[in-house]
Amino acid sequence: MWWSESAGVRARRRALALLAALPLAGCGFELRRPPHLSFGSIALVGFAPRSPLAAELRRLLLQQVRVLDTPAKAEVVLHALLDVRERSIVASTSAAQVREMQLRLKFHFRAETPAGRELIARTELLLSNDLSYNETLALAKEYEDAELLREMQADLVTQVLRRLATVTL
Repeated sequence: MWWSESAGVRARRRALALLAALPLAGCGFELRRPPHLSFGSIALVGFAPRSPLAAELRRLLLQQVRVLDTPAKAEVVLHALLDVRERSIVASTSAAQVREMQLRLKFHFRAETPAGRELIARTELLLSNDLSYNETLALAKEYEDAELLREMQADLVTQVLRRLATVTL
């Protein structure tokens, strides 16, 4: 009789553990993946020689397609028309001390085949972010500025990849 009671207790514990784990099993969590590209090769044209945007875009594109240096051999040619990072003062004190800055990333591009058929018309992407500023914390604000620019750049690259995912040859 003592054996059947402990087996019943064990069975109840297992049932409770399964019921507790059940909500976690169906949550649908999945890591975000880059959009699927339907072409096999791309050439990046018009970027500045050491453009951080081009470097990150190249790194993510290499996960799915070949990135070629010769546009004539690629299936898709991405033309960078404008790649600008800007900082502007939004607010200052009466003593001309900066209190708030705005960071902006502008990227204009178009995509076409090597033969010149337009795949993505001229597209303009603009991201901006406000940043409070304090002269006594200048070094910390410089690091914050750099981190915000990196995050904005990652978002911009994701938007470009989403647009490239719509390309059909």
